[in-house]
Amino acid sequence: MKVENNPDIPGCPVEATLNVIGGKWKGIVLYHLLVDGVLRFNELKRKTGEVTQRMLTKQLRELEADGLIFRHVYPEVPPKVEYGLTEKGATLKPILIALREWGMENVFGEDLK
Repeated sequence: MKVENNPDIPGCPVEATLNVIGGKWKGIVLYHLLVDGVLRFNELKRKTGEVTQRMLTKQLRELEADGLIFRHVYPEVPPKVEYGLTEKGATLKPILIALREWGMENVFGEDLK
């Protein structure tokens, strides 16, 4: 998603980034794809917990549309679909790791030092 292509994107880079990766499930999906690599839909659903199939599908479509993940459909019966991070999505690694560490220290109270 490029700012010059979309007048609905706010001018603040932080706000624009949060519009792309924000939401209850997107960060969790991105984190699991970062840590676990390529995953199938049901594996992602299992790892994200209480997300509904409809909501997970919506979040995956949005992440794919924004170029952060790829979707690979294998020509099999039944269909096999895998999701993974794109190069652009992989650039979120330091942000996702920082969020994990912040949560461990400030939410779970774990000392990482």
